[in-house]
Amino acid sequence: MSASREGHGQGYGLLQLVTFTLGNEEYAVDILKVHEINRMKEITKVPNAPSYVEGVINLRGKVIPVVNLRERFGFERKRSDEHLRIMIMEVSGITMGLIVDSVSEVLRISSDIVEPPPPMSTGIGTEFINGIAKLEDRLIILLDMDMLFGRTETIAMIEAQTKALE
Repeated sequence: MSASREGHGQGYGLLQLVTFTLGNEEYAVDILKVHEINRMKEITKVPNAPSYVEGVINLRGKVIPVVNLRERFGFERKRSDEHLRIMIMEVSGITMGLIVDSVSEVLRISSDIVEPPPPMSTGIGTEFINGIAKLEDRLIILLDMDMLFGRTETIAMIEAQTKALE
């Protein structure tokens, strides 16, 4: 698992995660991949970008592609509200923004409570899932963002950035 780990001993480790929601599901990513979390801002559309690429934003002078994670997962679009956030992350060597329904918390969990994904978990495909964390009152799906955005998506992000700069 690529999540940030602390601790000592065989099989023991703490995972540091940022949790967020899409619909009724809760997801988590490695905290080390998350640079910052922003409120929604104006997004500039980029022609001929894949449908899940909302466009680009100007973040302190740098053009950042923004992906609607609901769209990427094939979920129904959500109307903008005060909870929507853009998580600025490093994915496959590219700084990008991911639109999520809300950001929940920074969480530290023991790696012992993470199980491998079942063969048919959610509609996004298990190749993107590092595991499922079993907390007392909920399950959290741990995502591997580098697997979620493979080579094809990475090329699309670079093209979106380039088009925005032209």
